[in-house]
Amino acid sequence: MPPPHRALELPGLHAYADQISVEAGDRIALHVSADVPYTVSLCRLGPDLNGPSTDEVLATQACPAPQAQPIHPGSCVHVPHGLPAQAVASLGFECWMQIWGLAGWQCVFSQMEQHAGADAGFGLFVDPAGHLALGCGAAPLAEEAGRRTLLRSPQALPLRQWLHVAATLEHGHIALWVNGARVADAEAAPSFDLADGPIRLGACGVHGRTDLFFEGDLAMPALYRVGLDAAAIAQRFQGRGLSAPDHPDLLACWPLDEMHGDRVRDLGPHGRHGRLINHGTRLINGPAFDPAEVPRYRDDTTPADARLDPRRAGLRLASDDLVDCGWRPTHAFALPADARSGLYVGRFEFQWQGQPARYDVTFVVRRARHRAAPKLLVLCATNTWLAYAASPFAATHPQPAVWPRRSTGLPNSHPLAPRQCTYGYHRAGQPTYHAGLRMPRPNAAPYELYDPEGSGFAQWTRLERQLHVWLDAHGYDYDLASDLDLHRNPDLLKGYHAVIVNGHSEYWSQPACDGLDHYLRQGGCAVVLSGNSMYWRVSFDEGCTVMEQRKTRTPHDGLPAGGDDVVAPAGPHGEQYHSQDGRRGGLWRFAGQSCARLIGLETAGWGFAEPRDFGVYRVRDAAHPLFTAPFATGLRAGDTFGHGPGGSLPRAIGHEWDLTTATLMRMTRRVPEDADRPLIQPGIEVIAEGIRPTPGRLDAYLDYFEAPTVSLDGLSCEMIVWQRPEGGRVFNAGAVGASWVLGVDGRMGRLLANVLSAFSVPYPPRGPYAQAPAEAATTESA
Repeated sequence: MPPPHRALELPGLHAYADQISVEAGDRIALHVSADVPYTVSLCRLGPDLNGPSTDEVLATQACPAPQAQPIHPGSCVHVPHGLPAQAVASLGFECWMQIWGLAGWQCVFSQMEQHAGADAGFGLFVDPAGHLALGCGAAPLAEEAGRRTLLRSPQALPLRQWLHVAATLEHGHIALWVNGARVADAEAAPSFDLADGPIRLGACGVHGRTDLFFEGDLAMPALYRVGLDAAAIAQRFQGRGLSAPDHPDLLACWPLDEMHGDRVRDLGPHGRHGRLINHGTRLINGPAFDPAEVPRYRDDTTPADARLDPRRAGLRLASDDLVDCGWRPTHAFALPADARSGLYVGRFEFQWQGQPARYDVTFVVRRARHRAAPKLLVLCATNTWLAYAASPFAATHPQPAVWPRRSTGLPNSHPLAPRQCTYGYHRAGQPTYHAGLRMPRPNAAPYELYDPEGSGFAQWTRLERQLHVWLDAHGYDYDLASDLDLHRNPDLLKGYHAVIVNGHSEYWSQPACDGLDHYLRQGGCAVVLSGNSMYWRVSFDEGCTVMEQRKTRTPHDGLPAGGDDVVAPAGPHGEQYHSQDGRRGGLWRFAGQSCARLIGLETAGWGFAEPRDFGVYRVRDAAHPLFTAPFATGLRAGDTFGHGPGGSLPRAIGHEWDLTTATLMRMTRRVPEDADRPLIQPGIEVIAEGIRPTPGRLDAYLDYFEAPTVSLDGLSCEMIVWQRPEGGRVFNAGAVGASWVLGVDGRMGRLLANVLSAFSVPYPPRGPYAQAPAEAATTESA
């Protein structure tokens, strides 16, 4: 059980499933916090993309007496065995620290339990104005009561800069030190009482619960039975946190050099080992680390097990860290053994402020293993659902909602509830490197929309279902699987004639990439109806409950910023390395593997523009068999497709798009000195081009090395067919919106049917294209 921790009570209803993907015949558990009565149903999503009217309801349970379950955000280290509760005349603490932001009182180190009028213990704090503050037998609650009992530094500490700090108590004299210099001292009582309780790094006890979380980084904290003298403090400052102290009066030292896990070891004589609460962030740029040592455009060849040296040891903490709600399971449903593979939801229906409300928890149901596999597998971009899960505890809202661009999410149900995702910083500006699966993901509900408002565009479940509904309408038999399924089982693709990468399939792990590569080398076929595909590297912990990515700032990103008004949320350069496996993260093309080598295209930019700025495909090679057989599309050279009637929305080319490496290099003005010129993949056939003639103000065209560039006459993506030299065939549509237009453009549908037929997935004999004349392709809408 975790130690007592500050709790936040959430109004409304919030829920998540214990699995993002479940096999037919197994059980799915739903974890719910609710303060309103509700009913919950297990549903398979039907063909209506705009609402639940056609969903298949498999089971329903009522909950007239709901239970609210709090969340407990905030990371820290809990050391259960503190110093003995007794009068203390001398004590010392020192560490390296970096403050990310100011938001009320923060605690760097404590063995203290605060109670109004009855404080006891020792604590080092940062006050709301950024001053270092030392409390011996007194704490911020005493300050709030009007008793000024803390020793403060005269100047506020600089933010986002490593500092060595020390606090000393020696027989009635207390002092604060910053970077080897004494900045404040005072006479005090000859001794004070230590609290009977745990030691905490990055937090303090308040009314018996952990609180006052530190918004920053810690490195090499150490505790002494004496107050260190000036020479000892200067020596520790000069050491830059690279080695543990060699001091006869050392009580404890936590080097914080573990790469992962929740254990925090103590090098001191008494084994005061700690436990990391709420994950935090390891493997950061420490006080002695020079980020210039990390190549920007090449993978680091240092072995993974050697990458954690003392310069990268440390721990980043945040008051809104949370990767696991820890809620008890509330409902469980057994999936029928013969359940069709597809997207399902746990659907909650309730009254909110006098109006009917709905909350959907989306998950994948896989085919039962005892059933024969079809020829086609469709991959769900569940890693992207996780990465974009801003405001997981969003306030109850009407569906469908338009989720704002990237980091902002929807209004929060509680002002202190976590709202960050990998596109937004933590509350104090710390980069977000981790996403937990045991958290709500309301953004992945099946009817939600995305910017730009008014376009009807979506990039998660709703977008992916455009393909599922089209496949169902045409009679295809197919399986569905999640990104996590492929990560866990890289051989998952074996036996399928073709696999479709669908939607916004942006985040890929090494095992998943290896699985796709092996499948293709064995003669498999990939249909990529995605853009911005395979862009970022991710990894998972051993239990597959936390996803990690490491976006770090490039020379083109500008200055870092906290809050929601963020253009390019990322961490400092040098923190590319994953704590879960030690390997380099960030962009796959700079982490040892170009996705163009796998699927032929690379990300070339993005646009969050006006609805009118979505573009269309233009035929380049009308004679290619994919435009003519077995179904004639009626398209000629220069014709457009991938749009609604008369060129209306939806239009496929927007949001994010991909180009061949050859085209990207034509757009690249300069190859950086520390970069290698990429290989150009041979044998790629470009059969159509995605054109956006009206760039918007939020557009970004990027060259191969992520530098801003301009488009080549509006060229935004390329649609390709590729027989890979290593084996396997690839069709890549190169745009996030490729599936979006399937319901309105019969030419795009016929093209897809032709691709699947060429990839040994024949068109179903009773499908509508088999019954309709070829000339209908120019006018039909489905």
